[in-house]
Parts: sequence; structure tokens; C-alpha cells
Amino acid sequence: MLFAVRMGVDIPRDLDPQVRAELVVREKAYCQELQKSGEWVHIWRCVGQYANISVFDVADNEALHRILWNLPLFPYMKVDVTPLAQHPSDLAVGEAVP
Repeated sequence: MLFAVRMGVDIPRDLDPQVRAELVVREKAYCQELQKSGEWVHIWRCVGQYANISVFDVADNEALHRILWNLPLFPYMKVDVTPLAQHPSDLAVGEAVP
């Protein structure tokens, strides 16, 4: 199942700088691990924001829920999830339906 996920991050300014740095390092490693597994298909930065839009390809809702809840920065995120379906006009599908 494909999902578009927008993640906005709002780390408290008074969070210990060392804790923040460790969270960011763990977040990057986790994100890259999921990209290598094929579950985190795309990640794009939202310009001018501490946010991204990502595409996940996972087995089901529970798999996505598990991934998101295990993000080290999850406690500081606002997450919006949109399930995706193939569009009939997508050239990758073949002949477009009139």
C-alpha cells in the first residue's frame, strides 16, 4: 500500500542540544534504513520548513503506524497521512482511460 506522509517537526528550543543532536542522528539512520528496505520510497524537503513529504510502500496501515511511531523525532512531529491509489491517467499504468 502506498501512502503520502507529510511530517512537520517542531523540536522545543529548550531541548538539551546534545539530546537534539542524538535524536537527529538516530532519525537519519532510521530513515536511511527504511529507504534501503524499500518501505520509505521517496523523501522531499518542504522548502523553508522543518518538514518533509514522503512516500511509503508498506504492507498495511499497521506497518505504516509502526514505522511512524518508531521515528525518533515522532514526539515532536505533526503527521498527515494520505493513502494513495494509482491514477488512470498515469503513463506508467499504460493506456489512459478516456
